[in-house]
Order: sequence, then structure tokens, then C-alpha cells
Amino acid sequence: MACTKKTEFAKNEIPPVDSLSTYLSLANEDKLPFNIKKGYNEKALNVILNQKDDSLNKVNLFKVANRYYNISDWKSYLQVTKLILERATNSSDSVHMAKAYSYLGDYYASQSISDSAFMHYYKAEKIYLKLNDNFNLSKTILNKAGLQYNEGDFFESEIAVFKALSSLKKQQKVNELYYESYNLLGVLYNERGEYTKALEFQNKALKTLEDKSIPTLFQYKAASLNNIGFIYLNWNNYKEAKGFFEKGLNQENLFKDRVSLYAILLDNLGYSKFKLKEFDNLPDLFYKSLKIRDSLGLTSGVVSSKIHLSEYFALKKDTLRAVQFAKQALNSSRGTTKLISTLDALKQLAVVDPARASVYSKEYIRLNDKMLKAERKMGEKFSRIEYETNEIKDQNSNLQEKNKTLVYVFSICTLLGLFFYVYKTQQARNRELLFKQQQQIANEDIYNLMISQQNEIEATRIREKKNVAQELHDGVLGRMFGIRISLDSLDKVDESLAAPKRKKYLAELKSIEEDIREISHDLNREKSELVNNFVLILNKLIENQRNTYDSRLITFFDSQIKWELVNNTVKINLYRIVQEALQNCNKYADAETIKVEFKSEIDYLILSIMDDGVGFNTKRKKKGIGLHNIEYRAAECKGTVAIKSAKGEGTLLVVKVPIDQKINLHKNDI
Repeated sequence: MACTKKTEFAKNEIPPVDSLSTYLSLANEDKLPFNIKKGYNEKALNVILNQKDDSLNKVNLFKVANRYYNISDWKSYLQVTKLILERATNSSDSVHMAKAYSYLGDYYASQSISDSAFMHYYKAEKIYLKLNDNFNLSKTILNKAGLQYNEGDFFESEIAVFKALSSLKKQQKVNELYYESYNLLGVLYNERGEYTKALEFQNKALKTLEDKSIPTLFQYKAASLNNIGFIYLNWNNYKEAKGFFEKGLNQENLFKDRVSLYAILLDNLGYSKFKLKEFDNLPDLFYKSLKIRDSLGLTSGVVSSKIHLSEYFALKKDTLRAVQFAKQALNSSRGTTKLISTLDALKQLAVVDPARASVYSKEYIRLNDKMLKAERKMGEKFSRIEYETNEIKDQNSNLQEKNKTLVYVFSICTLLGLFFYVYKTQQARNRELLFKQQQQIANEDIYNLMISQQNEIEATRIREKKNVAQELHDGVLGRMFGIRISLDSLDKVDESLAAPKRKKYLAELKSIEEDIREISHDLNREKSELVNNFVLILNKLIENQRNTYDSRLITFFDSQIKWELVNNTVKINLYRIVQEALQNCNKYADAETIKVEFKSEIDYLILSIMDDGVGFNTKRKKKGIGLHNIEYRAAECKGTVAIKSAKGEGTLLVVKVPIDQKINLHKNDI
């Protein structure tokens, strides 16, 4: 009955009370059409824009932005978020600046503009770090890790997740970010084929869900059960996989809360049964999943369902339908930016359509090379964004210091000139000098009073901000308690009298629900993570180099190096230095042979990279970003860099890093 009432005045577009809370509540009503919800949100925005620009005003603007996000009105969401950022910047409101940057990161992530999303998350991260806000800092780092995972930058993604976990541990409180971190690590290790490690972190993710403070609305448990099943699926343990997919589908309210996850579980269950040759409910499970994914516009999911249908009909010797579904999958995949979907479709077509297998295989190889280059380029872009952002920050700091120095010099000169003028003129006017001295003392007292008053105003503002938060907390609980008492009292009232009161209390509960849902909005984003053995990671990089370029690559790893005792930060930076140096060789050196050596000295680790290429003039003033990156990463390890090169004589790069091989650092190892 209450829902029907709401729909009736929604059609007239005139709420019973002309208030901000009413507009915001209606803008978040699931059962209202898109245009009606957007209209109410615009009315709420107009009310807010006519109010005073203060902290509460910005909080309400974020509510409006959230509602635009919920209805996928991306243009309006972007406009409101930029307005919040502008206002927060003008008022030097760091808390809301950081949140606005995070919202902008969400926007660009939703539009698959990964570099812009990464840049805004990185700006938010820097502010949260200064504010010592460990929760939001961890959340923002996880957002970055998710972007890096999606772009195939698995190594940096894993580092980011562990960085987020390190920040979370400072809170000493379990929350949903622990779940997201462990879940992302599980997905990353699954991608690497390290299934035992992947299961370990997925089970840790499930363990965190035992904390009742983590909301069930997002169906985290169903997501983890699906991920564990997928690990077993990749592990070819189809029976175990099937059991976990069935458990996931049995989670309460799954279809209502996350229909997309429901469709994934249907498809995965169907595929595990297909692999077990249990054909009951097949191909119905694939068709049902395909229908849901198609209705939601989930193109990658549609491609996956059609590939599974193609595999099914190929096994049933229905070649015509197998080829038909594989071609449909290929056509659907070409409309996405994810090349992996196209690669999967091409692989299936090569199997079911052997007459054209060579054509599909050639395109597969071409697109796979393109994807690998794009992933490498995006990983470099992420690193460059962090580097250039820090460079700009350093330049701004230097400029500010120079400006301060100029102001000080100018002020001192002005004061000296004023003093000289006063000294000369007051010799003949002692009485006037005394008056001016007294006036100066009075001015100083007034200035000190103004400073004191300003401090008192700031302290009052902080107290009021805390009071607002306390009242919001107590208000929600108080209202819920009042409603519960009122509902209990209805048992003693005739049904005819109780009905209208019950409607009133239900409407109030709906309002409280909106407040609670508002708090939980920012708590959702699922992510994923990566790898462990450092030497294997280096060998993978070296293997890619040998497979991609013609130059001969020789490597040497000193057996005296105890890698398990080398600090995690040193390993990360050494990997990046090798990667950067190889890229420089590939781009500029034109070398026939490249040597990469790791040697151990007393208390030092020596990395040397030598090529017989064209060389360059090391005395040139301006260095490229590649050499800057190498020097920056060596400095991060407290090491040194030496470069020897000359035109036509090749290049030798030596990095010397201090290490302690005596102290056991197992906790921080890669």
C-alpha cells in the first residue's frame, strides 16, 4: 500500500512536502522510472545550490551525486562531482577534496578510461595519507589495484593490495575492505595458476564475512563461493567446482541483490556439469544465463555464455549450431574494449570451424600481441602518472618556497625603509612618534585578538561537526526505537485504527532505510590480486623479451644471493629497473646481445645490464624519463646508479644496492 501511494504522487511530480529529504528519498526509490527519479534529484540539487556553501551542503551534494551514479546518469554525476571538488578546493576542505577525487576516479573507471581513473585515485590517496585516514586510504589503494588488475598490470596490483592491507592493520578492526583485499589476491593468484595460494586467500576472504558488521546486501559470500569454484574449474577439479557453484546459487536473495552474479554462477555451474558430462539441465543453464546477461547488457558475459554453448553443441556433434554460437560470440566481442573476449571466441572458432582455423589463428596471434603491448603500455602509463604527479608536486613546493622567500625579502626591505623614514621624521616630532608607537601596540593587540577569535571559531566548527555526526547516529537509532515501541502498541488497537498508523510507521522506516543505505553506498567495489616468487617473475620478463625481440639475452643469477632475505621494496624496484633497461635497449640500442647479471658482494647486491648497441653520450644535460625512473627506483632502495656509454661502444648500467643478508625478513618477501 505504501509503495502504491508513493507511485501515485510520483506521477503528479509533486511530493506531499517540499523538502530536500523528500526529494532525495524519492530520487532513490527503486520502483520509480528513470526520468521521475532524475527529476526529483534535479529538484534536490536546486534546493542545495540555493543554500549556504558549508560542510553539510557538500555532504548533500555527494548524496545527489550518489543518486546520479545509481541511475547511471554519468554526465550529471560528473558535473556534480566537479562542482563539489571546486567548492572543496576553494574552501581548502581536504576531506571533501579527497572524496571528490575518489568519486571522479569512480566515474572514469565506469567509462573504462583507466589512466584518468588512476590519476584521480592517486590524488585522493595522497590527501588521505596526509589526513591519516587509514580506512579511506586503503579503499582508494584497492581501487587503484582493481584498475591495475583489469589492465593486466598484475605485479603492481599485488603490491597495491598488500599496501592496502598494511594500512588496514593500523585500524585493528575487521571491515569489508579486508574481504575485498583477500578476494582480490585470490583472483590474482588464480590468474597466475597458483591455485593453492588462490584458495588460501579466498578462504581468508570467507573468514572475514563471519563479522556481522559486514553488510550482506552485496552478496560477498556468493561471490567468494563462485571464485573458489572457478579456481577448482581452472584446476580441472570439476566435481569440487560444481559443489561451490551450487552453494553460491543457494545464497538467500541472490537474484534480487546481484542478478549479474546469479547469471555468472548459472553459467559456471552449467560449464562444470558439461565437463563432468552431466547433461541434465543443459543447455538450459547456459540459455538462462545468456538471457540475463543479454538483458543487462553484459557483453563479456554474453560472449562467455555463447562460447560455452558452442562447446556444448560441438560435443553433441551439432557442428552448425556450434559454429553459429562461436561466430555470434566473436561478433559480440568486437563491440567491447576487452580483447580477451575476442581471443576466447577466435580460439573456439578455430576448434569448431577447422576449414578456416588458420585465418582465426592468425587473427588470434595478432590480437594477442596487441593486447600484451597495450597492457605493458598501460602499466607504464600508471607508473608515469605517479612519477609526474610527484614531480609536479615537488615543483609546486619549490615554487612556493621561492615565493615565500621573495615575500620575506620584500617585507624586510619594506620594514627597513619604513623604519628609516620614521627615524628621520620623528627626530623633530617626538610627540607624534609616541602616538604612533602606542597605535602600533594597539594594532598588535587587535591582531592577536583576531587570531585568537579565529582559532575559537575553528574549534567551534570542529565541535559542531562532531555534534552533527553524533546527532545523525543517535537520531537514526532513536527513530527506530520510537517506531518499534509504536508498532508494539498497535497490538492493543483495533485493526481498523491500526492500519493508517502502520502505514505511517512503514513510511518512516523507509526513510530510515534510505539513510542507512546512504551510509553503505561507498562501501562497495569488488576487486582482485597476484604473484610470489621473485626469480620466476624475472624469468617471465626475460622469457617475454626473448620471444618478442631478436637480440640475444644472456642472464646470470649469483647462487650466493639469498633472495628470501632481500627486502620486498628492493625486489620491486630491481624488477622495474630491469624492465625499464630492457625497454631502453629495445627502443634505442639496436643491440645484438644484452647481458643481465645479479651478483652478490659483502652487504651489497649488484645488478649490471650491458649491451653492444649504438650507445649514447652520457654527458648530455637532459635525461629521458627512462633513466629518471631507474635513478628514482635505485634511490628508493638507497642504492647508486652508474652508467658507462659512448657512441658506437654500447652501454653498461650498474646498480649497487645495500642489503642485509643476515636478518630474516620472510614476512616482507615476494
